[in-house]
Amino acid sequence: MSTIGVEGEDKDTKKSWNIEASEAAMKMFNPIRAIVDYMDIYPNPDKTFIRLSIGDPSVCGILNPAEKIINSVMETVEGGRNNGYKPAIGSAEARSAVAEFHSINNLKYTATDVVLTSGCSHAIDLIIHSLANPGDSILIPVPGFGIYKTCAAVYGVTCVEYRLLPERSWEIDLPYLESLIRQPKCKLLIVNNPSNPCGSVYSKRHLEEIVDIASRYRVPILSDEVYSKIVFPPNQFHPLASLSEDVPVFSAGALSKNWLCPGWRMGWFLICDRGNLLGHIRPRILAMSQRILGPNSLVESSLPRILSGVPESFFQHSISVLQRNAETCCKLLKGLPALSAIEPQGAMYCLVLLDFDILPYNDAREFTEDLIRKESVFCLPASCFLYPNAFRIALCVTNDEMAEACKRIERFMKKVVKKSKSA
Repeated sequence: MSTIGVEGEDKDTKKSWNIEASEAAMKMFNPIRAIVDYMDIYPNPDKTFIRLSIGDPSVCGILNPAEKIINSVMETVEGGRNNGYKPAIGSAEARSAVAEFHSINNLKYTATDVVLTSGCSHAIDLIIHSLANPGDSILIPVPGFGIYKTCAAVYGVTCVEYRLLPERSWEIDLPYLESLIRQPKCKLLIVNNPSNPCGSVYSKRHLEEIVDIASRYRVPILSDEVYSKIVFPPNQFHPLASLSEDVPVFSAGALSKNWLCPGWRMGWFLICDRGNLLGHIRPRILAMSQRILGPNSLVESSLPRILSGVPESFFQHSISVLQRNAETCCKLLKGLPALSAIEPQGAMYCLVLLDFDILPYNDAREFTEDLIRKESVFCLPASCFLYPNAFRIALCVTNDEMAEACKRIERFMKKVVKKSKSA
């Protein structure tokens, strides 16, 4: 029997439930999660599991935040005066500290040039969303960090992929970049230096060539510099904004990698706009930060003491550990059949090329899954970074673990190639 509701409505005739995912949710795509979440990860139970897959420096236990960093946050917590909301763009004191830290002789920032964010990924998302509309395009590196595509896809922004060249230590293919940047709806060029996943560090000359192309085609640059303090000697890091005379440059950074605390979610971006080309839209960029009310208030309040108090020796220790692992990795993998490790110049990674003309696998995912099953060594297939036929090694483990992992990879490769040749 039906019942009568409000104003005679027959409840049996009410429309059925129809709850659907939004267009943004349907467009959501994270290349790393799309692959790793569906990988068959079954380590060999007879061998210790070695994870070379995670770009988290806190995992191994040998790369830890400096005592000054920990003490600064503890003092803030115990002070009890920073438990509330901060301004969406960050407090003036914290923004001034970021500006001072990143200012050099020919590049001076003030607090008005800085926006604080919940990690570097938030900074990247905010910049893309501030400059590009649905149907517009942005230029991203391949191999490259998957979050660029993740952030863009949600907003209906097309990612146009430009090539990095392994034979040139992953420099940008500049003629190819120039052929792509001509597109009328190209709103932003993303450059990642030092690079995840490549471990490359660009020379001053190469960065100048990138800026020149952006200048000629009037396209602003987002420079992802979250690994700026992790550069292996004799390479040097050059802030891209310091080389621009007219191109607006958004430089993104965070505590996560350089200061070894990615879980604290404290990031920022700085705006360099020497030609005042962003004057009319800068207030709207700042307004975008109001969608998420800033980063963690406790870490933000500690930021001035962290940026001014951590000694250079702290960064040098991280570099020493990571560079030693990079050298161990490349030395032990050198000369192996069907495999070529490109020597890193910085960051926390080494990208290793695979020759599937020799290997009995269809792709890098199959290769890495079998490596896990046979040798209990977990590396990320480079398809996570939109690049086929390679895998990424994270360098943030102990040197003994790195050596053991590479010896297992050597043993694995010799068996696999031998089996492939006899098939």
